[in-house]
Amino acid sequence: MKIAFVTDDGKTISKHFGRARFYEVLTIENGKIVAREQREKMGHAQFAGGHNGHHDHHDHHGAGHGERHGFDPASQDRHARMAQAITDCNMLVAGGMGYGAYESMKQAGITPVVTDFATIDEAVQAYIAGNLKDHTEYLH
Repeated sequence: MKIAFVTDDGKTISKHFGRARFYEVLTIENGKIVAREQREKMGHAQFAGGHNGHHDHHDHHGAGHGERHGFDPASQDRHARMAQAITDCNMLVAGGMGYGAYESMKQAGITPVVTDFATIDEAVQAYIAGNLKDHTEYLH
């Protein structure tokens, strides 16, 4: 089982999937971490026009009035490109993400989980213990 965590430092779980710089990928076998690697992650800054630290859902996710952001074709393409680095993973854990990214991960065959744990180590131990909950109320 491979789990990808969105992170900027390899220790804490990023609160925003789109802005995180890396994936920390842990391989779990028989209730133990047997491998750990950091992978580059595409994010808002790599896509057209960059992002400059500001997050405007209407500009960067293509949502108009009455449309949930992240579901337009351009956003779906960005999410698919973000998923390319973790296609061998079964699960993606983030501290927060948009509805569109969440659905895109599911379509890529990766189970998205939005967690309230601050660190990767806490979340992986909760997973091993069978207590990692998906907090969909943190989706935006």
